[in-house]
Amino acid sequence: MDRLIYTAMTGAEHLLNQQAVVAHNLANVNTTGFRAELSAFRAVPIVGDGLNTRTFVIDSTIGTDLTPGTMQQTGRSLDVAVQGPGFVAVQANDGTEAYTRSGDFEVGVNGLLQTRAGNAVLGDGGPLAIPPDSTITIAPDGTVSVIPTIGIPNAVSIVGRIKLVNPAENEIVRGGDGLFRMKSAIPAETDANVTVASGMLEGSNVNVVDAMVRLIENARQFDMQMKMLQSAESNSAQATSVLTAR
Repeated sequence: MDRLIYTAMTGAEHLLNQQAVVAHNLANVNTTGFRAELSAFRAVPIVGDGLNTRTFVIDSTIGTDLTPGTMQQTGRSLDVAVQGPGFVAVQANDGTEAYTRSGDFEVGVNGLLQTRAGNAVLGDGGPLAIPPDSTITIAPDGTVSVIPTIGIPNAVSIVGRIKLVNPAENEIVRGGDGLFRMKSAIPAETDANVTVASGMLEGSNVNVVDAMVRLIENARQFDMQMKMLQSAESNSAQATSVLTAR
C-alpha cells in the first residue's frame, strides 16, 4: 500500500514541476532567441531500513533544445541573428560573462550597446561603447562601425567587434536569468567561424503544438496519480472495515 502512495504522491508533485517547465516554454514562444527547456522523469529508490521496494518519481531538467529558431527580417540595423550554432557574449547582472542568442540590441543611457534585457554586449576588450549622435552598422563578423550624424558624415569609425563564441553543448548550462554560462566558469574563446546577419532576429524554437500536447498529457497523468491516491484511500478504508468487523 505504501508503495502505491509514495509513487502516486511523488509522481503528482513532479508532474506539476514538469508542467511548469512546459508552461514556461509556452510563455516564451515569442521571445527572441529563446531555447526550449527539456525535462524528463526518473525513478529514485528510497534507501532505508528494510528492502528498497519504494521509489520516488523525480522530474529533472535534462538540458536545452539548441535547435535554431525561425529567422525574421526586421530591417533594423541593431537587430542581429546568429547564423548557425554560436552565441553572443554579454555581461550578466553579476558582472560575469554569459551568452545569449537574443540579438535585439539597443544603445543604453550609458552609451553601451546592450540587449533589451539590459545586459551589455561584450567585445574583445569588454563592453562596447557607442559614441553619441551616430549611425550604427554591424558586419557579419560582428564588427561594429559608426558614422557620425553630425560633422563629416562619411567618417567611419570601428567601435569594436562583438564577441561571438561557440562552446560545446555539454560545456554550457542555462542560468535562472535565461543566459547560458560555461560550467567551468572560464570564459569561452572567440570563434571566428560564428557570423551574424544584420537586420534580422531569430525567433523562439518552442514548438507550440508539441508544448500544448505535453500540457494535456501532463494534466491527464496528474489526474491518474490522484485516482491512484483515491484508490489507496479506498483500499485502506475497506481493509480497516474488514479488520474491525472481525
